[in-house]
Amino acid sequence: MIVARREVWVGRTLLVLLMAVTILPFVSLFVTALHPAGTYPPGLQWPETPHWENFVSAFNVAKMGQLLWSSVLIEIAVVPVSLVIATFAGFALGHLRPWGARLVFVAFVLGLTLPREGVIVPLYYQMRDYGLLNTRWAIILPLIGLYMPFAVFWMRAHFVNMPEDISEAARIDGANTWQLFWRVHVPLSMPALSSLAILLFLWTWNQFLIAVVLVSDPLQRTMAGALGAFQGQWGTDIPLLCAGSLLILTPTLLVFLLFQRQFVSALLQGSLKG
Repeated sequence: MIVARREVWVGRTLLVLLMAVTILPFVSLFVTALHPAGTYPPGLQWPETPHWENFVSAFNVAKMGQLLWSSVLIEIAVVPVSLVIATFAGFALGHLRPWGARLVFVAFVLGLTLPREGVIVPLYYQMRDYGLLNTRWAIILPLIGLYMPFAVFWMRAHFVNMPEDISEAARIDGANTWQLFWRVHVPLSMPALSSLAILLFLWTWNQFLIAVVLVSDPLQRTMAGALGAFQGQWGTDIPLLCAGSLLILTPTLLVFLLFQRQFVSALLQGSLKG
């Protein structure tokens, strides 16, 4: 009994420490952003007069309204298309299992090992040859391709664990392959689809490398990619830079906080099935 209580307290202490380590950078950014613009704040010291206008200045200077619209356009193009392709591929590889499915799946798994840094140079020349360099398509198309290995792996894992009895019952009732997919498996896949959508949204919103290398116009990038141009212009103004960073991080934090229950439930559902 004493050992169990000790383990509980050790676990809680570690969780508190991890939470503090996670929250401390955000607190530091927030406190620094409230200092007078153009100054060098001395650590975590609350200013005598908080300068809330720094957030408004950063929003206007960085043209975050246009950046927000650009990020939304990229999200709308990347996330739904990736979900549709991954769902079709995952259903085929995990449920239908045609000839060569294992080989195709191994190819997708190998795609997970490719680092983004290793493919950025070929992507640059490919987008240049297609005439898509310095456009949003130079971000959208590579991201869809780079997300496919993980997205297909994720959806295949879901369809593999679906009970065969459900499909057999639908077949007996006269359902063809398309009806089996659309009316039976897709509704049951909503937890996996929603969690994958959250991951793709966060990864796309925070995309930096591809946006910076393939698109020179900051207003055509994602908000995280435009942070590089903002930093180059206002890198010496630490409070304004921190305010801009917080504005860029805020949407991803809100999305995760709003949908964290669905994300956690999907992960738990997958662990129980596996």
